[in-house]
Amino acid sequence: MTSSVLRSVIGTISGTSMDGIDVAWVETDGRDVVRPRGGALFPYPSALRLDLSRLLDDPSRAAREPLVEIENAVTDAFAAAIEAFLQQKRIARTEVDLVGLHGQTVYHRPEQRFTRQLGSGERLARRLGIDVIDSFRHADVAAGGQGAPLAPLYHRALAVTLPQPLIVLNLGGVGNITYLDGDTILAFDTGPASALIDDHVSRHFGVAFDEDGRIAARGRVDGVVLGALMANPFFDVRPPKSLDRNDFHRRAAIVARLSPEDAAATLTAFTIEATVAALRHVPRAPVRWLVTGGGRNNAAIMSGLVKRLGVPVEPVEAVGWNGDTLEAELFAYLAVRAVDVLPLSLPTTTGVPTAMTGGTLWMARPSA
Repeated sequence: MTSSVLRSVIGTISGTSMDGIDVAWVETDGRDVVRPRGGALFPYPSALRLDLSRLLDDPSRAAREPLVEIENAVTDAFAAAIEAFLQQKRIARTEVDLVGLHGQTVYHRPEQRFTRQLGSGERLARRLGIDVIDSFRHADVAAGGQGAPLAPLYHRALAVTLPQPLIVLNLGGVGNITYLDGDTILAFDTGPASALIDDHVSRHFGVAFDEDGRIAARGRVDGVVLGALMANPFFDVRPPKSLDRNDFHRRAAIVARLSPEDAAATLTAFTIEATVAALRHVPRAPVRWLVTGGGRNNAAIMSGLVKRLGVPVEPVEAVGWNGDTLEAELFAYLAVRAVDVLPLSLPTTTGVPTAMTGGTLWMARPSA
């Protein structure tokens, strides 16, 4: 067996829910050895979060304009988050071999072979004095893949000793799964997760998210509206497949006919049914679901999944993982794979024609 190098890596991402910047520290060889060392969330500056929200509401601008000013602001926010994390953990910059910068996705259209994440690896490497990998999705999308999800290889490394078939479900702004069964790895986006619910409760109740599903619990699910939402042809499309955060928003406007509480309940049921629909596309029903992402903290979603799936559905913490840092850990792991020119995605995870390497390396400038 060939020995591999263990690296100390910082991974970072801001997800589609844009609740802030996740930073995690991992020691890994990018293969089978993974040692998470902790992480933290750093909120975006409020003005920047507002600018990003406006950008997401204007897809043509997100796709076409240079966006230099806002990208610099995003990069600087990531840099500040990493610097604060290093200070909190008392980690010297010289102890960090590499940074994985996913950045902020603002436009994702794989059918156009185009994806855009804000965050400059070059600018970040210059500020931190540490080598940076960015552009994790671009090679996959350019080759005809969906560019997402990118978590499956990391999930495989973490779950090697767990009973299978196993599904790892990520409930962020959109939902996605990794299906693991021995050598079989499948992955795809399942549909809406928290984005529709978050946007609805923000608009009607002035809160960022439905804490513990309490607003949904006050309402009643409208079966007719839910049926109309589930009639979306996306659910029958064979994977691999991926989504942009706002892909379901136009169709979901149908909930406007309901009371705000009933709409929240119906959108929550929509997330549950969209997740259950993923079983149409896996070879064998899993013996267990492990849930990460903010949605795992929503009791209405989790209890609904247990009822519908009939097998254990648990937060990833049940097996010792940290759901708050898992996505950031992923980009630390993938950064090492990128440096070592190992695949980041597979035909069965993103639909790319062949196992695909990726990422762009930005070298830190040597100290004067």
